[in-house]
Amino acid sequence: METIRVQIKLFATLAPFAPSNPDSYPLPKDETVWEMARRLKLPLEQVKLIFVNGVRRNGDTRLKEGDRVGIFPPVGGG
Repeated sequence: METIRVQIKLFATLAPFAPSNPDSYPLPKDETVWEMARRLKLPLEQVKLIFVNGVRRNGDTRLKEGDRVGIFPPVGGG
């Protein structure tokens, strides 16, 4: 199976789910953001904003070598 490496940044309440090496996380080639999130055991109902290489994307986005993925939970404020 061919693998790729991506950078993962999880924010706020999702941060504890970050892998031990978030700067070079191995995944199967063509894995989607949702598949990666399941692999990391993220609470999917808390995934609200997804960015790939600084651009807002959805969970069906297929990841490529060197992609930078940022995932945010719901953000509240006053």
